Amino acid sequence: MKGSGSTTSVWMASSDIAGRPSLTKDVTTDVCIVGAGIAGLTAAYLLAKEGRAVVVLDDGKIGSGETSRTTAHLVNALDDRYFELESLHGEKGARLAAQSHTAAIDRIESIAAQEKIDCEFERLSGYLFVPPGDPVDVLQKELEAVHRAGLKDVERVARAPLDFDTGPALHFPRQAQFHPLKYLEGIAQAFEKAGGKIFNNTHANEFKDGPTCEIGTDKGKVFAQATVVATNTPVNDWVTIHTKQAAYRTFVIGLRVPKGSVAKALYWDTPDPYHYVRLQNMGRHDVLIVGGEDHKTGQADDADERFDRLEAWTRARFPTAGEVEFHWSGQVMEPVDGLAFIGRNPGNENTYIVTGDSGNGMTHGTIGGLLVCDLIQGRKNDWESLYDPSRVSLKAASEFVKENANVAAQYTDFVTGGDVDSVREIARCSGAVIRDGLKKIAVYRDSNGQIDKHSAVCPHLGCIVEWNSTEKTWDCPCHGSRFDPHGKVLNGPAAGGLAALEH
Repeated sequence: MKGSGSTTSVWMASSDIAGRPSLTKDVTTDVCIVGAGIAGLTAAYLLAKEGRAVVVLDDGKIGSGETSRTTAHLVNALDDRYFELESLHGEKGARLAAQSHTAAIDRIESIAAQEKIDCEFERLSGYLFVPPGDPVDVLQKELEAVHRAGLKDVERVARAPLDFDTGPALHFPRQAQFHPLKYLEGIAQAFEKAGGKIFNNTHANEFKDGPTCEIGTDKGKVFAQATVVATNTPVNDWVTIHTKQAAYRTFVIGLRVPKGSVAKALYWDTPDPYHYVRLQNMGRHDVLIVGGEDHKTGQADDADERFDRLEAWTRARFPTAGEVEFHWSGQVMEPVDGLAFIGRNPGNENTYIVTGDSGNGMTHGTIGGLLVCDLIQGRKNDWESLYDPSRVSLKAASEFVKENANVAAQYTDFVTGGDVDSVREIARCSGAVIRDGLKKIAVYRDSNGQIDKHSAVCPHLGCIVEWNSTEKTWDCPCHGSRFDPHGKVLNGPAAGGLAALEH
């Protein structure tokens, strides 16, 4: 990249998240929520406001997971087109999807106002555009579908309000953006004022469902009437949900632009790979946030090339763009039928999950909080069947087969050679998988030349991890588990780290 930029997201660089204490003893509560991102804290806040005793556990600070890596578009213009959702879930399902995402934006706005959270919430327009030369029939299909879904105020326009020729576009009014970490800190404080407890640096590693749920951690146990697992992807089960969604890395850059040089709105294009764009106020200047260039987690190690492509795409269209100030990536969970899995975990009595953000994590996470709160409180919710984690979508069978065939293909890594022949070939601050007889070993050499060796077998379902040279992580190509250079788990579904070996 022409400008390297910080690998910290723009949100992490411009927020001050307060630390909370760790769990120090066994606790009994009404509801235990694992994961202090937008889904977990929304559910916690709503339940506490209804008088429930709630404990939130997170193995880092609040918002330190994928919520800190979002681009924070708040939209009912979904990444999966409405005509596609309609074909999978019917006209009623598409209508409920539009209704629920609209309600999520409204609820974020109302919570921010009610709790006086200065999170830069702002209503603005969104534009879905088809670049010149690409087929435009997708816009007409989408326009008709969004109208059937109840979004009657969406209209076709000649172009998006940008200085380059975007081609025709759909205008989605009353979309929104905000600062996700400032919002989370505000909602966390409101939750604590309502009597809720947040425990940081507490890793949940054991889950038992039943009339009384038991959540084991590295610091103690929590006993609760209900458990909510809101960890981006569930860490409480091994197979069921993970066959119905796939993990992707998505890439983001933030470039300095003069104030007023780009019309403030949300922008999305239609090609594959697609791009998504917004502006963030940084005081005397703005940052143009541009994302895209996704790939399946653990199945490519070319992040620098993807950042370069994002930069080239941006500079060709936004001539006022200056240096790259930020670049980062995030984990997106793509369900086979385009919508999140929210509700009672399959086969469980009192354990609930929120997962499958499908690129719309801020609204799907808020929907998760709203729906899970209703389910725990015993209230009927019209969205329940649409997001039911136990649902079987026969119309998505081909996507289900394709994704699971891709997973099966990764197991051939057991019989291949290593990335290098010997440890001596591994540079400092780098890692590689080597073969040692029948074993595969994940080897990391630190800045001092010290060697860490771990099993290269992901503890979730046994795939061989791959080294991510840009983020300095071990990534699983099967279901998206990620580990730091020393084997500590960063992303589920693995609940624990890579098995350590002797140095």
